Amino acid sequence: MDEKAAASQLMQMVNGYQVSQAICVAATLGIADHLTNGPRTSDDLAAAASAHPQSLYRLLRALASVGVLHEGDARQFSLTSLGAGLRSDVEHSVAPWARMVGRSYYRDAWSELLHSVRTGENAFAHAHGTGVWQYRIDHPEESLIFDRAMSSFVPAVAAAVLAAYDFERFEVVMDVGGGQGALLAAILSRNPLQRGILFDQPQVVEGAGAVLQAASVAERCQVVGGDFFLAVPEGADAHVMKWILHDWDDERSIAILKCCRRAIRPDGKLLVLDAVLAPPNEGARAKFADLNMLAVPGGQERTRVEFASLFTASGFRLTNVFDAGPRISLIEGEPV
Repeated sequence: MDEKAAASQLMQMVNGYQVSQAICVAATLGIADHLTNGPRTSDDLAAAASAHPQSLYRLLRALASVGVLHEGDARQFSLTSLGAGLRSDVEHSVAPWARMVGRSYYRDAWSELLHSVRTGENAFAHAHGTGVWQYRIDHPEESLIFDRAMSSFVPAVAAAVLAAYDFERFEVVMDVGGGQGALLAAILSRNPLQRGILFDQPQVVEGAGAVLQAASVAERCQVVGGDFFLAVPEGADAHVMKWILHDWDDERSIAILKCCRRAIRPDGKLLVLDAVLAPPNEGARAKFADLNMLAVPGGQERTRVEFASLFTASGFRLTNVFDAGPRISLIEGEPV
């Protein structure tokens, strides 16, 4: 690549946040849903989305320039195959995530990334004076947006994990930090003789009943509220944790795993669902996710060796790693 082309590519990377923010605004306004039934003019979309007509047109034409929308004659816009991923009714909708990452409190944390790199301290706490989890407790509207964003990933992740790993061998599966139970519901639905335990903070699992009922697994699932830094319920022979350890530093992760070690059956399996960092010069998605962990919750993504160290420090032995796609791997361990 010559110098001019390299500079142009680098400039696109530098300005990438502008595209991200424009997509966030479109997702928040529900533009893709308004276009589900076919092309509409920008003025029509402005009326439907309660937006300023000329300003919305400027947003739409910018998104059309990067392939999210298509601009036709007379300011008519339609969805492209790329932009269709912002519809709320599609299986792999990106809209909930787009709405979250554009929130001002979230961007403020990334604005303090330099502070984290210089000091090793959490950018979010530096920006807001408190950690992200407490912030979301204090701002329940942000917690709701976050929960929707996380839930939007579950169908695809659950399908990938179930394709990569056989859960049939287990009698009782516990999802530690399992939110409202979507992943556990998928596991139990696949294995009708299995029982489950859903464990998360009390205010989180309050909404689990509807999810478990919809999947017809509520009668086989115990819902428990608590704090995984203090203790987790006993009785399960599989402990599943999806995107939990990456939220925390090593000390706090070991504390969670030690609670699991005290509760798990002697012949049980620890199943951590997280990204595994690739070798140098590869795996951009996980490595930028790692920067997100540094900036927002204060955790980190890890290599296989780093997971093995966590397991050893907590009374487990890493036995295998199963690739479940670009977002997630299943890191398997057993008690020792």
